[in-house]
Amino acid sequence: MLKEVTATRYITPLREGGSLPGLVEADDFGIYVMKFTGAGQGRKTLVAEVVCGELACRLGFRVPRLVAVDLDPVLGLGEPDPQVQELLRSSGGTNLGMDFLSGALGFDPLAFPVSPEEAGRIVWFDALVNNVDRSWRNPNLLRRQGGTWLIDHGATMIWQHNWPTAETSAARPYNASDHALATFAPDLAAAAARLAPLVTADLLAEVTAEIPDVWLADEPGFDTPDDLRRAYARPLLARAAVIADRITGIGEGR
Repeated sequence: MLKEVTATRYITPLREGGSLPGLVEADDFGIYVMKFTGAGQGRKTLVAEVVCGELACRLGFRVPRLVAVDLDPVLGLGEPDPQVQELLRSSGGTNLGMDFLSGALGFDPLAFPVSPEEAGRIVWFDALVNNVDRSWRNPNLLRRQGGTWLIDHGATMIWQHNWPTAETSAARPYNASDHALATFAPDLAAAAARLAPLVTADLLAEVTAEIPDVWLADEPGFDTPDDLRRAYARPLLARAAVIADRITGIGEGR
């Protein structure tokens, strides 16, 4: 399971995204970007962040460390913004925090060249999890200490929003024509050869074990949180073996 911390201070909202994440301080003295169960798609967005973030970490990508943040809604009482107050009131309990990457810069394809090897790995990973939110309009990549960091994976694994059709949805190709790294000649064959063998049932079981039980409770069609964990793992395991051959749009014009 994710490390558990308790939010002690709400610092400021981050208004770059529609879900209104916030910067918080926790009882371990860490500063975290916090995403809330009361925002957007709720806990399913947080599950996607955990599955993709923990999987990316194990596959060798740079991603912020994730923690489970316990939030007392009383922290929102002094907030002047009614939208922030409501978000904090509706998000009591376990939320998601990710390390705040001090000094990180937003990715600019004109300023930060990416090798075909690295581009291939990132595009392959995004195809695996069906990330529709790493476009050239909104890269969701950061540059820090000479490296490229992957952030914001809430808009992935769209099949989780309709489990009866998950198998069909997960079998669909991935259109990478708008991907932020499509113009860097991604070497998808090398990425698949390197990464696909690493995506095993054991690895996915380890990754999905990080999801807090409370985010998996009471899902229609599933008796236990572990049943739902296995449902998250199955499409990824099947997709890893074939997705390199189902990526379209690379080498095509925008």
